[in-house]
Amino acid sequence: MEFFAIAQAGLNEQAIQEQVTVARMGAYCDTIVVLDGDDEAGHIGTVWGEFPVQRQIIRGGVRFALTTCPNALAWTITNGFPPAPDDVVIHGTINRTEHDEDFIESIVEFLETWRLGLETVRG
Repeated sequence: MEFFAIAQAGLNEQAIQEQVTVARMGAYCDTIVVLDGDDEAGHIGTVWGEFPVQRQIIRGGVRFALTTCPNALAWTITNGFPPAPDDVVIHGTINRTEHDEDFIESIVEFLETWRLGLETVRG
């Protein structure tokens, strides 16, 4: 399944790659508690439990993945591409075509929290 949020954050690809790191996740998403981490990897607490997380630099921004999540939750934060090339797109995925309504809502809220944080922090 796919989920999207659009942030009017004024961040370009370079700013996203430099500023949105594992260590700084909590500044952008207040539902994440960084238990330990550096720019590329760490361990975080989420509404779904504690998970190892990895960050990859990708074209347009960054990708995060919860490496032991049973739903393979991953999300990207990018600029310069559709559906909103002038804004920051937060795109989340899980490896299921269906899931219970509460879990789906929690992912939508998670991306919305990222959107609000990206718009507020702005680097």
